[in-house]
Amino acid sequence: MEIRGALARLRRATGLPVAFGGLVEPGRRHVRISELSGTATPALSSLAVTPGNGLGGKAVALARPCAVADYSVSRQISHEYDVPVAAEGLRSVVAVPVVVRRRVRAVLYGALRTARPLGDRTLGEAVQVARDVEQTLLMREEAAELLAAAEPEPGADPWRESGAGARRERVREAHAALRALAPRIADPALRAELLDACALLTARETPAGAVRLAPREVDVLACVAAGATNGAAAARLGLTSETVKAYLRSAMRKLGARTRGEAVVAARRAGWLP
Repeated sequence: MEIRGALARLRRATGLPVAFGGLVEPGRRHVRISELSGTATPALSSLAVTPGNGLGGKAVALARPCAVADYSVSRQISHEYDVPVAAEGLRSVVAVPVVVRRRVRAVLYGALRTARPLGDRTLGEAVQVARDVEQTLLMREEAAELLAAAEPEPGADPWRESGAGARRERVREAHAALRALAPRIADPALRAELLDACALLTARETPAGAVRLAPREVDVLACVAAGATNGAAAARLGLTSETVKAYLRSAMRKLGARTRGEAVVAARRAGWLP
C-alpha cells in the first residue's frame, strides 16, 4: 500500500506520466516491481531488479537517486532490462531508492516517453516522495519494536508481582511512545493501524458513558503515566510546554482529578491508558 500511494504522489508532484516501483523482497537482494501507475502495458510487472543492473539496480547499489535522459542508449547503466522498458516505450527515467536504517528497502521510478533530461525540481520532488515512504516504513518498524518490547520476557512468570510490575511498565512506556509516533505519520491508514495497536495495549474497551478525552489529551496523559515531565512530554510530542499544560488541565478537569497522579489513575480506570 505504501508503494501504490507513493507512486500516485510521485506522478502528481513531478508531472511524470509513468511511475512504478516495489519493495526489496525479504531474504533477497532484488527489488520486485509490484506496482504500476500510468503504464500502458504489463511489461514491467513483477520484474526482479538486481543490485547493479539497470537504472534501478544502480540506485540500489549506490543507495542514491539515478537518472538517465534516454534509457536505451545510456552509457551510465547496464541494459539487462531494455526489452520491458522498450515495450512500455520509456525513454527518460529516474530511480530513487528508499533507504531505511542504511538499508535500501524499495525503489520508486518515474518516467517519460520522450528523451530529455529531468530537471532538478523533478528529481527533488521524487526524492521527497521517497523520504515520505522511508518515514512510513521506519515508523512501522519502530511501532513493531515497541509492541514487541511490551511482551513478557521469555521464561518470565506473569503471575509474579515483580514480573507483572515490570511488564506493566514496559506496556506503559510502549503505549506512550506509540501515541507520540502517531501524529507524525502522514499515511492515514498507517496512523489508524498504530492507534489500533495502542488500543490493544490498554487491554480493554472504553466503557459506555466514560469520560471522552481528546487524542492529544490522551497523548499527554500517556507521557505523564510513563514518568515524563511537562518539558519532556512537550519534546516527545512536538508541542510547547504551555500547550502540554493546557491539555493536562483539560484532561484533569474532565476526569475530576486534582493532581497529575489522580488524572493518570482515572484515565486507566476509564480504559484510556494501560
